[in-house]
Amino acid sequence: MKRDIQHVPYGYEPPAEQRKGTLVYYDSFEHTTNQELEAAVKVVEDRQFTKLVLYPLHEETVRRMSKEPVLAYHKREDRLHEWRRDQGRSFITVESLEGKRKKYTPIDSALRHITDIYASPYFLYLTPEMANQFASFSSFEEWIVKLRLVLSEAPEYVHPRLEKYRHRWDVAGEKTNS
Repeated sequence: MKRDIQHVPYGYEPPAEQRKGTLVYYDSFEHTTNQELEAAVKVVEDRQFTKLVLYPLHEETVRRMSKEPVLAYHKREDRLHEWRRDQGRSFITVESLEGKRKKYTPIDSALRHITDIYASPYFLYLTPEMANQFASFSSFEEWIVKLRLVLSEAPEYVHPRLEKYRHRWDVAGEKTNS
């Protein structure tokens, strides 16, 4: 077996990877419009993330978190798959963990799954309501040091834990150092 040997100049360092990290859009996607999905894509492009993961919640998860009635999981997931195909962008993925489980999935389990599969650093793209809800969970302080939050818009009300970790989140349209 013949080997091809490549020569590089002394001191050569490969260029740094321009794109990195994963933006996870964690939501029920019940009332999410195409414009809101496009806003998440814009965040990915502006901040040069490697991947956008759309993480639709199972109806049991939504029921436990908000008591809000939602369409069946597979209908919301199908809509996201259709939207993704229409976009023609290879960096968009629809995560199907909750569809496989077919039951309530705590956010801790979802985040562990995401950190096992996708490339770091991790950013959660959340609505202000979902961010406040996440901040109300006991495991919030454990997770907020491992990931950052990007809020779709500025919140009217900020949960005290979310305020405590203000340096770990920002709003999508604002300039950031991340």
